[in-house]
Amino acid sequence: MSRIINPQSPEQRRQRTDRDVVYIGYRQRGRAVVEKLPNHEQLTPHRSLKVANHSPTGFEWGYGGSGPAQLALALLLNYTDDEEFALTHYTQFKNEVVSQLECAGPNDRWRLTGGEIEAVVGAEADELIAP
Repeated sequence: MSRIINPQSPEQRRQRTDRDVVYIGYRQRGRAVVEKLPNHEQLTPHRSLKVANHSPTGFEWGYGGSGPAQLALALLLNYTDDEEFALTHYTQFKNEVVSQLECAGPNDRWRLTGGEIEAVVGAEADELIAP
């Protein structure tokens, strides 16, 4: 008996996910900077501003305002590459994750993994979310 494999099955999505991605945030000359590792690709608000304009001046974290909303949207857009998903879940993600990130001193950094993103918004979506 032949078995047809659904290309969108949970097992195959799990193989394609990039749960090993890591985002780090820190301050450089007082400005919030977010990078995606391992290539140190700097995350910018440009793409997320085209979807929803909360903070044209950039990202923030550690509270529930407009800068954290822009960061939450940008992170989900970058991680999932899915505008509809990001728009649906970024407010929850801001409230549960971005508002809790801490990075106060000049040498402090926060770290957020793909697995941690999946744990928050993937659980609500009941599936893995990265492409």
